[in-house]
Amino acid sequence: MLCGRRLRVKRIVPLLGFFVAISWGQTPAPTSAVELTVKLISGQTTQLGPQDLAKLARVHVKGVAHDGKSHDYEGVSLCDVLVKAGAPAADALRGKEMADYVVAEAADGYKVVFSVTELDPDFGNQRIIIADKADGQSRSAQEGPLRLVVPGDKRQARWVRMLTTLTIARAQ
Repeated sequence: MLCGRRLRVKRIVPLLGFFVAISWGQTPAPTSAVELTVKLISGQTTQLGPQDLAKLARVHVKGVAHDGKSHDYEGVSLCDVLVKAGAPAADALRGKEMADYVVAEAADGYKVVFSVTELDPDFGNQRIIIADKADGQSRSAQEGPLRLVVPGDKRQARWVRMLTTLTIARAQ
């Protein structure tokens, strides 16, 4: 264990005279299929494929990735995807809906949380997107076809690569 995390050895390879044998968590097989599942509080589940995402407005954001370089990301607004799936937005966000949150999950089980209000442009001041391109190029199979990009965050911890599922829930 390292820092409370279990290490899973996937492969031992020589690197600069050392043997490297570390792999964090599970690494799923790369996939190029673009499919996003959105689960609402009501229990309704929506599958969005490339044709569904193509019908939404395309947006661009600039952001500094883990490599420390600025990139131009292209995709669709996370808020637009949630609205397309039937989530409340704008004037419908009041009362109990103010306690709603979104869990974004990757193929490898990595999860992050956003409040629904921070995603809505009537409340928040961030443009969070689900990117399928970086610097004009489609995302690599290793990174997964979809990546959540949160350019306003100081750290990229909520930039979920290999995005597969968005689940809306309510704090009790």
